[in-house]
Amino acid sequence: MPTSEFSNAAARQPRLPDPRRVRRIANDAEALAAAHTLAQTIAPGTSQRDRERVLPWDELDSWSESGLGAITVPRAFGGADVSYATLAEVFVLLCAADPAFGQIPQNHFGVLGILREIGTPVQQARFYGEVLAGQRLGNAGPERRSAASATILQGATRLSTTSEGLRLNGERFYSTGALFAHRVPTRAIDEQGRAVQVWVPRNAPGLAVIDDWSSFGQRTTASGTVRFDNVAIDPEDVLPIWQLSDRPGLYGPTSQLIQAAIDQGIAESAVADALNFVRERARPWVDSGVARAADDPYIIADIGRLQIDLHAAREVLLEAGRTLDGLAADAFGDGLSAEASARASVAVARAKVLTTRIALEASEKLFELAGSSATRAAHNLDRHWRNARTHTLHDPVRWKLHLLGNYHLNGALPARHSWN
Repeated sequence: MPTSEFSNAAARQPRLPDPRRVRRIANDAEALAAAHTLAQTIAPGTSQRDRERVLPWDELDSWSESGLGAITVPRAFGGADVSYATLAEVFVLLCAADPAFGQIPQNHFGVLGILREIGTPVQQARFYGEVLAGQRLGNAGPERRSAASATILQGATRLSTTSEGLRLNGERFYSTGALFAHRVPTRAIDEQGRAVQVWVPRNAPGLAVIDDWSSFGQRTTASGTVRFDNVAIDPEDVLPIWQLSDRPGLYGPTSQLIQAAIDQGIAESAVADALNFVRERARPWVDSGVARAADDPYIIADIGRLQIDLHAAREVLLEAGRTLDGLAADAFGDGLSAEASARASVAVARAKVLTTRIALEASEKLFELAGSSATRAAHNLDRHWRNARTHTLHDPVRWKLHLLGNYHLNGALPARHSWN
């Protein structure tokens, strides 16, 4: 995509939803029903959006009006406070319909989890109110590697005190959802050298969101660059995330649960398309002696294997959600123990391993089962593998295996951050 097209896309600001049109979801059942309805709405245009890189502005307005953005808001603030298992299921449903669209709100829920753990009551009331009114939260992601940003937790984005008040300066990348958001929370370092999270209004002077995301997969997440050029910051828009490193909690496991659910959705869509193509279009191999590919015994066996792996991944994902549900009362009450927080990270690591594997397996196996005709550009079935390969790189599964092995073998508790 030419640079001029990037600039034109970045110049667009998200519309503020009409609060009167935003649904107020009351419970888990309503959340799942809303997700089913939205998934059915967005699914028909998925392939075209991927092929032509059409950004889902209208679909995200429908997301806002659906009320799904507020399903984790605590009941004390007017939200549904759905279970973690339901949150995972919502992402599976949306990502089976369109995984790029489904990934866009991942950081919305991630930063809401941080708000719940360290936000003041005043901050919670204000930000939850915005979310209940349909506003979307994006994220200014990690910085590109540089001398000042050698690892994902380091960075040169700074929040400084000036004679004119707080000012934010820096550049971030992998900013999924920022282009479409009404607020863009970002990590920065304050003058005491501590990590903070700054919830920047999308229309703040000096904030530029640049749609320069050019990955071969998850093409419409707009996960590009965000720049902060002397952006004026209200002190009430700053959260002290440095406190989280010393406090066991669920913000990291929640983020990982969502990542695993995205991969599960990709896998389910790939398996569904494989079944349809084999039934309707594929030809049997010449030596099979059958008239339909669906009667080929080797294809039947491979489909059976895929279904087992798909089911196993989904059940472990939901089990991880239930593990978080069992810890939530302590997490938002008297506080979690370090061991309990570790159990949450271990549970979601198991899920991430299995959902990563089935997303890659299903999107690759699709072509082996469906045959060469499935590779035609008109079908655009390669989007499943492109999406799976791109998204599963988000958190290296080799480190999930290390986390699990070190925990079970040596009793080592996982590090606490957004990737565990």
